[in-house]
Amino acid sequence: MPNFEEMYYTMVRASEAAIKIIIEAQQKCEEMYISQPEQQVEHEP
Repeated sequence: MPNFEEMYYTMVRASEAAIKIIIEAQQKCEEMYISQPEQQVEHEP
């Protein structure tokens, strides 16, 4: 008989690891974005 508790915890740990990777990537991209100098937009008359 499969050990459903072990399967559940394996799945939860993997899900948490994946979410952590996504959050870290998002934070890195946000930091890259805010660290760039602001660009001026030229408007034509």
